[in-house]
Amino acid sequence: MYRWCTDEVEPKDRFDYWREVRSKGLFGVTAELERERRGDFFGEFSLRQLGGAGLVELKASRYTVERSNSDIAYATGDSICVYQQLGSGGWFGGMRGNDFAIPPGSFATSHTDLPYRTVPLGAGGFHLRILKIPVSSIPVQDKRMRELAPRTFGDPTLAPLLGACFADLDEAAHGCAVDATSLVQALALLALIERGIVRPGSRRGQAALRTARLSQARRLIAGHLQDPDLAPTMVADQLGVSVRHLHMLFETAAKSFSQTVTNERLKRSRRLMREAPERLIADIATSCGFESLATYYRVFNAAYGMAPGDFRAQGSDGG
Repeated sequence: MYRWCTDEVEPKDRFDYWREVRSKGLFGVTAELERERRGDFFGEFSLRQLGGAGLVELKASRYTVERSNSDIAYATGDSICVYQQLGSGGWFGGMRGNDFAIPPGSFATSHTDLPYRTVPLGAGGFHLRILKIPVSSIPVQDKRMRELAPRTFGDPTLAPLLGACFADLDEAAHGCAVDATSLVQALALLALIERGIVRPGSRRGQAALRTARLSQARRLIAGHLQDPDLAPTMVADQLGVSVRHLHMLFETAAKSFSQTVTNERLKRSRRLMREAPERLIADIATSCGFESLATYYRVFNAAYGMAPGDFRAQGSDGG
């Protein structure tokens, strides 16, 4: 992973460096800011290579970005970008079609080699993730992919699926055992489903939806671990699928639904024992959704070959 921040440059040179080296050299865009505001400029970003794509997270104070025809000729990308707005949202304009805004928490997509202009909606500046997926790596090849001018996702049912995939990608970037390639492909195909290039009922469309729904199911599990009544029915209802379909999603995963719930509860309990060594084990077991202390001890010992108290005494993660 590559990280960079304007704190590494003298204040008087920060925006000029950001514009010439980072914006134009790395991202292939032109950055503009009024000269009197450049002394207060701040920007940072990270770049990770995951599953054959580049994942960028960018934070910066307010400025204007343009991807002009000359920028495109200088740095051709031939990729599909999926954007996740994390901050105050952004305005896009200057391309074919109408100008539009991306509200906070929303998603948009585009092909890299079409012109646009963008500026953050709020005074807080930019905060977004950009997943850049080379067209050559996408299993669907269609000339319309290179005609995708920037546009928000119009299907609200896709937003939680996109959010779950992005969250899992972020975990993959931090070393978690997640299949980044499948997530990248799912995000690309969800973008093409939204644009009408891939049919949701097609083989590839269904595969992308399964991957995304599995990610969302895991997110829902993680958000309800403290609930002892966490059950397939609850998660299936929130996913909008049948319980049978939910179990079919987990058939492709390393662990079943119940195994995933138990594993996540155990991982959270280990983390809590490390972070709060003074906290009672019984309280930790309850907060992680175990129905009784006896059940927690039995499951913990079966998984790790030791009692929770012995794990805490070791001061390690127990393997």
